[in-house]
Amino acid sequence: MSELDLNNIPKHVAIIMDGNGRWATNRGKDRVYGHMNGVESVRAAVKSAVKFGIKHLTLYAFSTENWDRPQKEVNALMDLLVTTLVNESNELFDQGVQLKTIGDLSALPEECQESLEKAKSKAPTPCTLVLTLALNYSSKWEIISAIKTMMDRGLNSTDIDETTVSKYLATSDLPDPELMIRTSGENRISNFMLWQLAYAEFHFSSVLWPDFREEHFLEALLDYQNRDRRFGGVSQSGN
Repeated sequence: MSELDLNNIPKHVAIIMDGNGRWATNRGKDRVYGHMNGVESVRAAVKSAVKFGIKHLTLYAFSTENWDRPQKEVNALMDLLVTTLVNESNELFDQGVQLKTIGDLSALPEECQESLEKAKSKAPTPCTLVLTLALNYSSKWEIISAIKTMMDRGLNSTDIDETTVSKYLATSDLPDPELMIRTSGENRISNFMLWQLAYAEFHFSSVLWPDFREEHFLEALLDYQNRDRRFGGVSQSGN
């Protein structure tokens, strides 16, 4: 913490929570065991975000491609989501955390949708952190949906610029992430926020998600603060 510049904290951090299955397999357990233990890492990430003064945290919880996983795993993930929301919503509220979602929730089981709506209806005052869960989400789905909506509303090509596209994305009420963290050592972004991450800094951690804790979050923030963010311009250092 002594090395962290509190004046250079990203407003929005996005995390691809990867490695639950491998973590469980390494222990001779079913993949679902890894997802269950990953919940503790979500708690740690939320607490860390609040502690470090991050205002927006987005977690890639379930992609549109995840439906291709074994049905047993998908069912367990949905049950785990409901149970976690029921058990954690009051604690999130007490921490000043507002829950949001992005993605096509209509494909989720009805019980999941109801739990999500109930959890999202709680609006803490003051709000210290906006926690967004990306559920049944993919960036290609999001961009296609935005294009369809713009066409349905009769927009002409001359009406469309970067601001217009951003307005029609699922994240229209969120700032673009400045930092994206992916765990498990994989170096890709897997159809996640392709538009929004255009100028984000990427931090790839070898830690499997169930082992992710505050010290790993801190490592990512320190890595972010050591980057020279030029946005296509010239280095401020002159190098």
